[in-house]
Amino acid sequence: MTTDDLRYPIGRYQRPDTLSDAERPPLIADIAAAPSALRRAVSGLNDEQLGTPYRKGGWTVRQVVHHLPDSHLNSYVRFKLALTEDAPLICAYEEALWAELPEARTAPVAMSLDLLDSLHARWVAMLRTMDASHFHRTLRHPENGVMTLDQMLALYAWHGKHHTAQITALRTREGWT
Repeated sequence: MTTDDLRYPIGRYQRPDTLSDAERPPLIADIAAAPSALRRAVSGLNDEQLGTPYRKGGWTVRQVVHHLPDSHLNSYVRFKLALTEDAPLICAYEEALWAELPEARTAPVAMSLDLLDSLHARWVAMLRTMDASHFHRTLRHPENGVMTLDQMLALYAWHGKHHTAQITALRTREGWT
């Protein structure tokens, strides 16, 4: 699904109630593929292009790249908490403020691409060892309420594709091949 909304080029996240055993492997594959898809999306971009917002008022490409490991590292920890504690209350974070920190605005994207590679390798290894009962475990999000790990899996499979599509859509609009 694609949209003309620059903020949501693949559409907004649709939170499922639950997932079947057959629905999980493709979502895990999406998480496994996210680092290489992001790396391809920014391949060959120069510093000026990395400093370009993906939409008016939006983050720069560099900020989007740095945001992904920030967000996905938080998700990985949330999975660990939900697997080892009974419905833990997780900590939210101010992602917009994280994106404004100096390193998120200026650091080379290679460090975040490398971090995302390693993080996703570890995360996918964990996801592939989980059984259905693990995916039914819950956490309590201060803004989103009670969420199952099925819902978290679907969210972060979408999240990687969502931000990568913001970059690829910008490349298309700008003619950056």
